[in-house]
Amino acid sequence: MANIVIDRIRKSFGTFEALKEVSLTINDGEFVSLLGPSGCGKTTLLRIIAGLETSTSGDVLIGGKSVIGLPPKERGLAMVFQNYAVFPHMTVYENVAFGLRMQKADDARVKAQVEKAAGLLHIEQYLDRYPNKLSGGQRQRVAVARALAVEPKVLLMDEPLSNLDALLRLEMRAELKTVLQSAGTTTIYVTHDQTEAMGLSDRIAVMHNGVVEQVGTPVDVYNYPATRFVGGFIGNPPMNFIKVPVTNGQVAAGSEPLTAPEETGNEVILGLRGEAVQLAPLPLGLEMKVRVAEPMGSHLLLTGSIHDQPVRVVLPSSETVRSGDVIGLKLDPNRITWLSPESGKSFPAATA
Repeated sequence: MANIVIDRIRKSFGTFEALKEVSLTINDGEFVSLLGPSGCGKTTLLRIIAGLETSTSGDVLIGGKSVIGLPPKERGLAMVFQNYAVFPHMTVYENVAFGLRMQKADDARVKAQVEKAAGLLHIEQYLDRYPNKLSGGQRQRVAVARALAVEPKVLLMDEPLSNLDALLRLEMRAELKTVLQSAGTTTIYVTHDQTEAMGLSDRIAVMHNGVVEQVGTPVDVYNYPATRFVGGFIGNPPMNFIKVPVTNGQVAAGSEPLTAPEETGNEVILGLRGEAVQLAPLPLGLEMKVRVAEPMGSHLLLTGSIHDQPVRVVLPSSETVRSGDVIGLKLDPNRITWLSPESGKSFPAATA
């Protein structure tokens, strides 16, 4: 195992700058997800760490040693891809043993490591089978077992669950978390799926347009987004953004005005999670016009507007609200993110 330091990595493809001086430190044994939409640079960064892509400038250190210029096989890495990449002409045993054979490990070590990895991934009963006799989830387990069998210092995973159906993805996510916690391997996981990142990670690096917008624990990036992009990308429904006027340092929100941060001007954006509200009678609460009410079983999802701006709100399923209603909402001041309308960056929370 080893820590990883990504130091001011830049990558340009002609005039297009895919990565803009990205810096990030992953601690020994930590699981960090690179989360973001397609085209944000997360896979490019992973490929630079792996040695499959050359950076324009910057450095990557693994265990304190620069690996820039080293071929992939000399970096102490293993990689799991989106498309499984198992060899169809080899049995599961031969697939899991492949990396060890390339290292010229002796038969005793190969057998021990294959059995250990197969046990972790619960594929012992499939070792004599060929991949065409396995399900997609089983093939992905084989790919992970092959990576872990060589005991890499660092495990890189590129959208490894995206080809699985929703139920199998849920099962594999729980399995993967258990396995990697047991192995203690430093892991970098690329995904565009916020649920995967939130469920698996020790920390998440949220990427957008070639930069890391925020690094933090899943709880921190959800509750305290550093930018409007982070708040809008993470969460289902995503964070609401309501532009409101600031008068004498106060924002009207029903009968209880909110104290805005000192840095705000005449306008501020309230970042509001859909579940961070309660029903309150008007005029005590902030007025919301409900366009659609959707009973979702575990909760009630309301779509509508506040100050003529679109919002989605989550209420307990026991509440009776119908499409077309006008309701009052009480905001929790401790769960509001204050954002600059100009920069989209968050302000420190105001003190009363």
